[in-house]
Amino acid sequence: MKVLVVNAGSSSLKYQLFDTATNDVVAKGICERIGIDGKITHKMPGRENYVAEVAMPNHSVATRILIETLTSKKYGCIKSMDEIEAVGHRIVHGGAYFSESVLVTPENIAKLELCRDLAPLHTGPHLMGIKGITDEMPNVPQVLVFDTAFHQTMPDYAWMYAISYDMYEKYSIRRYGAHGTSHRYVSGEMCKLLGRTEGTKIITCHIGNGSSISAVKDGKVIDTSMGFTPLDGVEMGTRCGSIDPAIVTFIMEHEGYTPAEMSDYMNKKCGMLGVSGLSSDRRDIEAAILEGNERAKLAANILAYEIRKYIGSYTAAMNGLDAIVFTAGMGENNPELRERVCTDMEYYGIKLDKELNAKMHHQPNSVRLSTEDSKVQVWLIPTNEELVIATDTERIVKSL
Repeated sequence: MKVLVVNAGSSSLKYQLFDTATNDVVAKGICERIGIDGKITHKMPGRENYVAEVAMPNHSVATRILIETLTSKKYGCIKSMDEIEAVGHRIVHGGAYFSESVLVTPENIAKLELCRDLAPLHTGPHLMGIKGITDEMPNVPQVLVFDTAFHQTMPDYAWMYAISYDMYEKYSIRRYGAHGTSHRYVSGEMCKLLGRTEGTKIITCHIGNGSSISAVKDGKVIDTSMGFTPLDGVEMGTRCGSIDPAIVTFIMEHEGYTPAEMSDYMNKKCGMLGVSGLSSDRRDIEAAILEGNERAKLAANILAYEIRKYIGSYTAAMNGLDAIVFTAGMGENNPELRERVCTDMEYYGIKLDKELNAKMHHQPNSVRLSTEDSKVQVWLIPTNEELVIATDTERIVKSL
């Protein structure tokens, strides 16, 4: 089955076309600057990239251009859009309404509309992307795959905040988590490597510009670091992560920030960028550390320390630990971070092969980074969220 995987942003439409018979990516690309002017970048294995500037006033037009590109005799990979049998959408937030991937129906779209307040920057663009596909491919079934769904197995004492219960009931304020599709994929791969799912205790570390840690016991999430929003948890590229809530009102009072300005500050001006004063990019941070920049070193050490604290607390929560998985941009490509996290963790039985770890970046395959005598296995497992979306879409459509 050929499945088109779509990730719609406010002014962009990322896509990958999968052949699920082989799990190969036939083509991928992005339509960007939608509503401004428009540009498409289209990539196919073994072919030169196709880049063109073309007017895209909305997501429906962007979808049409995407289809025209996929079916182009010169740049395409399919003869007609009829070859696309299903479309899968990446959805950031499904609230408490969705615990698994679902077919696009009027009822499910209505529920997704109710999630606007939970992810205002993402839900609107997702709905525009769905409308764009519906306008151009009305007879093709579509599936919604949620970043939050994998975390719906958390027990209530893990997802409930110690706020008055009426606020939870009124506004659905609770821990939802994020990056669930990634955590689901890499924890599943780790279970395969361990040879079992039942009885496994795994901590998955999705570390990128946005980062989250999850505790996965018996293949199910019991806790995760991101909370009501993706602002919670460890230090990130520009996000502060978990801080004393009183800091929020303190800064607002002393700086005169509005709620919107405070949210912008915590989401865009803190994290590694704010601490270092240099950059949110780990490559810039590591280069500055080599030059002796103390604030860059501090930013890097904060992140490693916070990840280690989560490993410790989640090991306690699961009453043990079999494996730690590093994934996503920094998790896969920053050996220095992995070494900082795994140093002085002998009490937990964690022994990193530092020489091997130093060589491991931009790896297409899973690699064990721990020594043979390490009680806890440490792995680098490249994430593949798009493949999860494609396989879920195929499964649901085939069941119709």
